[in-house]
Amino acid sequence: MGKIDRTKVRKAFDRGSCRYEETVIVQKLVIDRILSNLEEASLHPFPRRILDVGAGTGMLLRSVRKLYPHAFLAGLDLAPGMGTAAIGSRQTEEDFLYVEGDAENLPFADGTFDLVVSTSTFQWLTVLEKAFSEAMRVLVPGGAFLFALFGEGTLHELRSSYRKALLAGNALEKARFHHFFTQDEVTRTLQQTGYRAITVENCVEREYYPDVPSFLRSLKGIGAASAASLPSGGLGGRRIIMEMMEVYQRDFSAEAGIPASYEVIYGKGLKV
Repeated sequence: MGKIDRTKVRKAFDRGSCRYEETVIVQKLVIDRILSNLEEASLHPFPRRILDVGAGTGMLLRSVRKLYPHAFLAGLDLAPGMGTAAIGSRQTEEDFLYVEGDAENLPFADGTFDLVVSTSTFQWLTVLEKAFSEAMRVLVPGGAFLFALFGEGTLHELRSSYRKALLAGNALEKARFHHFFTQDEVTRTLQQTGYRAITVENCVEREYYPDVPSFLRSLKGIGAASAASLPSGGLGGRRIIMEMMEVYQRDFSAEAGIPASYEVIYGKGLKV
């Protein structure tokens, strides 16, 4: 299991920030689902102060603004490049506050927000407890926490192909597989950190690419490949990478193209 290097994550997503919105597919579907979940939740009273943890280029915040036009919005992200992209997309300087920061050490006082949201972020953490506790801390009593993260089934095609390539090259000891959380781990962490009215569900989304190199270029383009310690030229050498691509093509190629699966886990909890 690979341990996430925060500096590596920040640099990787900094590099991908300028093309992030035009590249991602599943992340946009996740945002749409979170917005639908917010509408269905019918939060009362309407939240007046909202925080997006891992706000990226501000896609979710811009949509939340339409749901809650009078709320104060704040976005936080570890990668400063994402913040620069978010600021550049704002229509006015008053749209929302954006700060650079860590999900495990939020730079806000206790009880600052009525709603904390997050999409496609928490899967990059080694553990969930600190981030979930921090979200709890900055919520007011009765405040809501809604999020989505990528679960254990994410990129299973790539990970399976990489493992087979390493086995074929007698190099399995070089593997650095990222640990994606399970639905049970997410549920248990919400319970342990004190949330009530908990709901956790999952679904699988798939992207399709013309070939394996196109898929790998897409991952690299948004910074996800290096952040997740996925295969690169330095992991086992070019021979291993070429073998991995051949296995991927052979084992998973479909009529629609090369699939890349994402298990998306959606969670909700209220602060007592």
